Amino acid sequence: MPLAASRALTLPALHSRALAALAGALAVALASQVAVPLPGTPVPMTLAPLAVVLVGGLLGPRTGAASLALYLVLGALGLPVFTPLGAPGVARLLGPTGGYLLAYPVAAALTGLVTARGTGWLRALGGPALGLVAIYAGGAAQLLVLTGSAQTALALGALPFVAGDLLKTGIAAIVLRRFAASCAALR
Repeated sequence: MPLAASRALTLPALHSRALAALAGALAVALASQVAVPLPGTPVPMTLAPLAVVLVGGLLGPRTGAASLALYLVLGALGLPVFTPLGAPGVARLLGPTGGYLLAYPVAAALTGLVTARGTGWLRALGGPALGLVAIYAGGAAQLLVLTGSAQTALALGALPFVAGDLLKTGIAAIVLRRFAASCAALR
C-alpha cells in the first residue's frame, strides 16, 4: 500500500480530529480564565501554557496546532477565550501577551512532535519543556518589540514565570505518560 494511501483519513477520523481540536481549543479557553495578575509585569500567570502543551502532547502536532489556531481565531473574533485581563479580540494579539498567544500553535506542534515518538519520561518532560520554551520565545519577542529592550522583555515576560512553568512541565509529563497512548488515534 502506498504511504499516501495509508495516511488517508476516513470521514469518521476527520470528525474525531475536528472534535478533538475543538475540545482542545475549549480546554485552553477554560485554562485561560484562571489568571493571576503579577506585580511589575503586564503578563498574568495562567494555566493556559499547561493546557497548550497538554493539547499538543495528547492530540499530536497537527491536531494540536490546529486546535490552537482555532483558539486564536475564536479570540481574534472577540469570543471570550483569552485571559479576562487585557484588551479583547485582535488587539490582544498586538499587546504585551500577543507573542505568547501567537506561539501557542507552534508550542503545541513541538510538544506533539516530541511526545509522539515515545512515552518515556525523557520525551514526556522534553515535549512540554520545548513547548514552553516556544511560548517564552514568542512572548519575549513581542515584549522586545514593545519595550525595545531584551533585558526588560526577559524581566517582564520570562523570569517571573520560570518556577511555575517548571511545575507545569512536571504536571504535563505525568499526564502525558498516563494518557498519551490512549489518544494516539487523534494524532
